[in-house]
Amino acid sequence: MRILLTNDDGIEAEGFAALERIARALSDDVWVCAPESEQSAQSRALTLSRPLRVRTLDPRRFAVDGTPTDCVMLAVTELMDRKPDLLLSGVNRGQNMAEDVTFSGTVAGALAGMMAGVPSIALSQALRLFHDSRKAFYETAEAFAPDIVRRCLAHGWPENVILNVNFPDVEPELVQGVETTRQGRRDMFDIAPERRTDLRGRDYFWMGFKGRKPTMVEGADLNAVFHGRISVTPLHVDLTDHGTLASMDGLFEGLAHPVGPVEPHTLEHPEGRADG
Repeated sequence: MRILLTNDDGIEAEGFAALERIARALSDDVWVCAPESEQSAQSRALTLSRPLRVRTLDPRRFAVDGTPTDCVMLAVTELMDRKPDLLLSGVNRGQNMAEDVTFSGTVAGALAGMMAGVPSIALSQALRLFHDSRKAFYETAEAFAPDIVRRCLAHGWPENVILNVNFPDVEPELVQGVETTRQGRRDMFDIAPERRTDLRGRDYFWMGFKGRKPTMVEGADLNAVFHGRISVTPLHVDLTDHGTLASMDGLFEGLAHPVGPVEPHTLEHPEGRADG
């Protein structure tokens, strides 16, 4: 089995070293294509306004001065001689759950793999406190991830779905189990810009999180991880709210009065060519 690895914390991240050990417990055909530096919260950003540089560290290991999506697309289309059988993204330093999955670079790396037709899994190690002094229990991810991946591969999942795995902020022996969950939702706004002033008296802002505890709901990713369980959530990119869609049926009837049929046409990408 050929496995491609990426992340958003950068190729030198401690969690990425843990991911490599996880992958090598599953296969001896492991390829790496990861960002040169941290790309957290880049979501599915694709670099279109400048060239991308690739540094070859060995024949199966590449560092890219771009986003996780850049890395996956380059690896699958240019750097590998054939498509991988599995993509693993992570192990992220900090959880990726609830609404956070929409701006997570770790989840985006898995989504890029899915778009390329590769079964993909995002892995994150939860932290209750985001601070450089706080140790992440990557040994927890290492202890459980190989068997979780094996079981998921044996079971299979749809080609338009990724698996989002979050490990609780506890040592391996304290893990309370593994739970299949749905994406949770916080009942509060947690992003907190902090206003600061530079030496010239000009204000600037530093983005961060308040870190408040949301209400816990049974069956959701947040609840599982808070209670010491590993959360495995299947995700897809269809953000349609089908209930609202059904309620709007007929809402715009009569607003347009076409005089005849319109010829079908091919839609161009709005961004056009990357080179202008």
